[in-house]
Amino acid sequence: MTKDLLVFESVSHAYGEQRVIDDMRFTLQDGEIGCLLGSSGCGKTTVLRCIAGFEPVASGAIRLGGRLLAGDGVSVPAHEREIGMVFQDYALFPHLNVEDNVGFGLSALPRAERRARVAAMLDLVGLGAEARRYPHELSGGQQQRVALARALAPRPRLLLLDEPFSNLDVDLRERLGREVRDILKHEGVSAILVTHDQHEAFAVADKVGVMQGGRLLQWATPYTLYHEPAERFVADFIGQGVLVPGGVTAPRCLSMELGEFCGLLPLGFATGDDVDVLLRPDDVVHDDASPVQATVVARVFRGADFLYTLALPSGQRVLSQVASHHDHALGEPIGIRLELDHLIAFKRQ
Repeated sequence: MTKDLLVFESVSHAYGEQRVIDDMRFTLQDGEIGCLLGSSGCGKTTVLRCIAGFEPVASGAIRLGGRLLAGDGVSVPAHEREIGMVFQDYALFPHLNVEDNVGFGLSALPRAERRARVAAMLDLVGLGAEARRYPHELSGGQQQRVALARALAPRPRLLLLDEPFSNLDVDLRERLGREVRDILKHEGVSAILVTHDQHEAFAVADKVGVMQGGRLLQWATPYTLYHEPAERFVADFIGQGVLVPGGVTAPRCLSMELGEFCGLLPLGFATGDDVDVLLRPDDVVHDDASPVQATVVARVFRGADFLYTLALPSGQRVLSQVASHHDHALGEPIGIRLELDHLIAFKRQ
């Protein structure tokens, strides 16, 4: 049975009067990769700094493998926490070559064991041939791999990654994200990634936590965040979609401009409630046989598909993801229907 590795117990942190982390709770299991996702200033990097031991906690406790790292008057020094960290700017030593950068934290090992561990880490990240080169001679992606190898070399129990791909272009960021996930899984190392990019979060992490204003709104799998957001902010922040008005017409039945749907409405709503329903682009299906018509008001070609913005007869707009061989012009009416496997609704504010 998988055990909890990292436990965050009601952790709060403040800079003076400004609370940056507010009563935050989550657990990361052994072998899992987690991600804290949110916009700039939401507190996600401060969480990493508290875990690493660079910031104290005002209240609550942080445990790693059952060991208390912070809280209840305890604050284990950063170098004793068995935690590795990959920084946004990689923080490589410019005067050391790749081999010496990776081996920097292994000075306590015998020379032969140290060299063997460095060689193994460089092979793992695909840089065995670059051992004698210096950071300025490497590409951004290669520098990122060196930083990862250096962080993994001492065999940390937990690895922290602070926006590690933000300095790279989009294609390289996506590819390296997948590679880093494969490397961490190969080594069996648990990790927490911080990012503002949800595509990066979904590609790398097993669990994702959405943060806003120092609060953790939801901690769940990417699939659950997308299809079962716990709060309106999470629904709006994750993926693309539009909130359209509707009303509860009977127990578990909901009516909106695109029709009435029964059996999908979550519990907790009463007949007569006004609601807002989240429609994702993949919920709105192009169907020429449908009597429901919408007008194309904007379109984005994405290769395999179009993302159409459609106006309903009322003027309400929705998004629709349509295969790219359906090439419709602006102003053209098309038939649509809803294909709802998950119905996400919130009481009207």
